[in-house]
Amino acid sequence: MSVFVQLLINGIIAGSIYALIASGFSLIYSVAKFMHFAHGAVVTVSAFFLFFLASMLKLPFALSAVLTVIFAALLGLLTNLLCYKPLRQRKATNAVLLIASLALTIFFQSLMIALFGADIKTVRHGQISVGINVLGGIITKLQIIIVIVSIVLLVLLWFFMKKTRLGKAMRAVADNKEVAQTVGINPEKIYNYTFIIGSAVAGIAAILIALEQNIEPNMGFSLIIKGFTGSIIGGISSVPGSIFGSYLLGLVENFGIWYLPSGYKDAIAFFLLFIFLLFRPQGILGIKRGVATK
Repeated sequence: MSVFVQLLINGIIAGSIYALIASGFSLIYSVAKFMHFAHGAVVTVSAFFLFFLASMLKLPFALSAVLTVIFAALLGLLTNLLCYKPLRQRKATNAVLLIASLALTIFFQSLMIALFGADIKTVRHGQISVGINVLGGIITKLQIIIVIVSIVLLVLLWFFMKKTRLGKAMRAVADNKEVAQTVGINPEKIYNYTFIIGSAVAGIAAILIALEQNIEPNMGFSLIIKGFTGSIIGGISSVPGSIFGSYLLGLVENFGIWYLPSGYKDAIAFFLLFIFLLFRPQGILGIKRGVATK
């Protein structure tokens, strides 16, 4: 029983982190209609920015966290304005935008190595607390905060997309950019807001990841793979679907190593990704496009 509870706790914690990555990635994909794989690099750069502020400059952690989220949002905005917007104006295909996002990922990784070195960094805040026993499973106060913050943030993101004027405009551009333009919605402005919001979520994810585990320059690639897999499982064009898929991925990964060695955790994620791409590419909650209805 204790093993089951511990794996369940670990799966929820992992799913919460994956969901934050996947929700921002899925939000940008659903509106801008291309795969922004540099989203993982935004998480990495934001985590190192937090390390710079909190560990090197010794700023108060709360101030460092707020500045990190603002930095992440601005980084996402600049990425769109300086890289993706000029390509869109040149009528670049999605394949070109994808290559550009991969190039940005490599650039940001190399920049972090040049600035901070290739070794692992640690962000410490407060004393290391003793884990709390929950039905035989152990969870720390920090992990509880990670789950709560993730759930609250994801609920707020859902409310924003469903109930606010800007959220509805983003959904309109996601559904049909040309029709949205006819009612006075500027798609380029919506793209900017989308990158700001999606990258701000990435900044929050970076803070939680930096507190929970060590950070290193190449971590963004593995994070975006998990976020991408969660999005594919739930439905890459659906933000709620990507969140659901991320939690499912976190649970399957952790329960999978109940029977397999822990080194197979990433293999489980890739296996799930392959299965869904092969048999249900639209995901669990996604809508299959291009099918005629009677």
